[in-house]
Amino acid sequence: MNFILLNPDELRAESIECYGHPLVQTPGMDRLASLGTRFDQCHIQHTVCTPSRCSFMTGLYASTRGHRTLWHSLRPYEPHLFRYLHEAGYDIRWYGKNDMLVHPEVGDCITEARGGGRVFADPLHEPDDPRRYTFLSHPFDGAVEEHGDARCYRMAMDFLQSRPKEPFCVFLPTVLPHPPYGAPEPWHSMYDIRDIPALRPPVDGKPDFHDLIRRYRRLDELDEGVFRQVNAVYLGMTTFVDRLIGELLDTVEAMGYLENTAIILWSDHGDWAGDFGLVEKWPSALDDTLTRVPLIVVAPDGKRGHVSRQPVEAFDVMATVLDLAGIEPRHTHFARSLVPLTRGSPADMTRAVFAEGGYDAFEPHCFEGRSVGDQAGRDSSHVYYPKGRQQQDHPLSVCRTTMIRMRDVKLIYRPNGRSELYDLTTDPRELVNRYDDPALARLRHRLTLDLLDWSITRADTTPFDEDPRGLPRS
Repeated sequence: MNFILLNPDELRAESIECYGHPLVQTPGMDRLASLGTRFDQCHIQHTVCTPSRCSFMTGLYASTRGHRTLWHSLRPYEPHLFRYLHEAGYDIRWYGKNDMLVHPEVGDCITEARGGGRVFADPLHEPDDPRRYTFLSHPFDGAVEEHGDARCYRMAMDFLQSRPKEPFCVFLPTVLPHPPYGAPEPWHSMYDIRDIPALRPPVDGKPDFHDLIRRYRRLDELDEGVFRQVNAVYLGMTTFVDRLIGELLDTVEAMGYLENTAIILWSDHGDWAGDFGLVEKWPSALDDTLTRVPLIVVAPDGKRGHVSRQPVEAFDVMATVLDLAGIEPRHTHFARSLVPLTRGSPADMTRAVFAEGGYDAFEPHCFEGRSVGDQAGRDSSHVYYPKGRQQQDHPLSVCRTTMIRMRDVKLIYRPNGRSELYDLTTDPRELVNRYDDPALARLRHRLTLDLLDWSITRADTTPFDEDPRGLPRS
C-alpha cells in the first residue's frame, strides 16, 4: 500500500467546513472526508511544532525521550515511522519543512527531501504599531505557483504523475496556516471580518500567560476588529491550503491511486487565531483551539463518509500507517491503530487523550528568547521578540503542563501555575474555569489520579531489542 501524508502546520479542526465552521469554504478537505473517515476529536500531544512532530512520528509523548522544545529533534538512533517504511522498501518523498529530524537523519531514510521556498510576505505594520505583533502580514506578493506550499504540492503531483515505483510514501509537511497571517490573493481577502462568527473573548480564570501575552505583544491595546481580521485571514489561509489539497486529490484520482493508496490529513497543532484576544500559540497552553486538529483517514478498504467521535491522539497516525503497511514496530509506543475505526468498529467513547507542554525553571536551555543559537541578535522589532522576552522575564508563565481530556471533561494541571477544569457539555468553548469549584471537586480528584497514572505508566520506555547485559539478541 502507498501513503500520502498531508500535514499542514497550525491547522485547527474547528476552522474547517466539515468540522462545523459556518463560514469557511474547504471543499477539498470535505471531499477527502467523504472518501474516508473523519475523526471529530483528534488531539495533539504538544502545542509546539517539533515536540508534536517527534510525538506523532514515534507514537511516544514528547517527554518520553525529552523532545519538549523547538530544538530537540529526533536523532538517528531513534525509531520512527519513516525509518520503518524505509526498511520495508518504501520510496519516501518529503516536500516541505523539517521540524522533526536532525538533518543528517533526513538523508538516511528519505529518498528525496525538498522545501518549497518563500511562503510569507512582509509584516503589515511597523515596529512602533502594536498591530505588528498580531502577526498580520501583507498578502503574498508573488504568483500563486511561486508560493512555497504550492511548489511543494506541485512537486508531489509531478512525482505521482511520473508513475513511480511502488510502494511509496509522499509526505507534505507544509507551512500554512502557520502565522504570520497572510496568503496569496484572492484567499488573503476572501472573508469579510463582519461575517466572522463571534470569537472567544478574554475571560477571567485563565492562566497568567493569557494576560502576559496580551501585555508583552501589546495586544491589549487593540480592539476586537483587529482579532476578527486575524481570524478572517487565517480562514483565507485555510482555504488556500484546501485548494492545494483539492488539486492533489484530483491528481490522485486521475492516476487511479485510490485503489491502493491511503491518504491521511492531520496537523501538528492549532492556533488561537484571535480567540481570547490572542494569536499564534504558547508552549504550555492546551486550549481546544490549540490541541484539537483535523484527522481524516482515507484507506482503500475503509468506510466512506464515516465520522468517528471517539477521542483519539495525533500520534495514532504512526500506528495506523504501520498497521496498513503490515509492518510490526520494534519499539515500545503508546499509539493505537485507527484502522478498525475506519472500517466501522464501535468507538470507545471512554478513551482519554493526553497532551503536555512547558519547561522547568531549572532547564534554561529550553526557553525561547535566549541570547544564543537562532535566538541571538533578535531585537525588539522582531515579530517573535516579545514571545522570547516574556519567557525570560516570567519563566513560570511557561511552566510544565499536562492535560487529560475525555469526551465531556478536561483537566489541565500546572504544578507552578493556574490549573484548569472544564465541563465541556455546558462550556465547550472553555470560558469558565471550574478548577476551584466545590461542585466539581470529586471530578477534579478523579482526573488528577488519572493523570498520575498516566505520568507513571508513560514516563519512559525500555528497549526490547537488547538483553540485560546490553548485548544484541541473537
